Amino acid sequence: MAWVILFIAGLFEMAWALLLKESHGLTRLLPTVGFVVFMILSMVFLAQALKSLPLGTAYAVWTGIGAAGTAIVGMIWLGESREPLRILSLAMLIAGIIGLQLTGNH
Repeated sequence: MAWVILFIAGLFEMAWALLLKESHGLTRLLPTVGFVVFMILSMVFLAQALKSLPLGTAYAVWTGIGAAGTAIVGMIWLGESREPLRILSLAMLIAGIIGLQLTGNH
């Protein structure tokens, strides 16, 4: 269950990163409020996952989900670069996240 909670925390991390972009430097109210709410939710879920997962593994997976997910959303919906090296790098990051999950304490 801790891995599911950690995955949700990573999704919330993606959400706050995207809302931070949409807030235009924290100058737009609704995206700024959303940013704060999702950041808090992400931290709460991360803290819950850390009750039973090793810190290094959980933190790496959490940041990896956020980084890879945000980059993928950026490519799909925000028109960011889709260069082959970038996609390969994301694939390697995702492989690392999966590897950490598979080798983490259960």
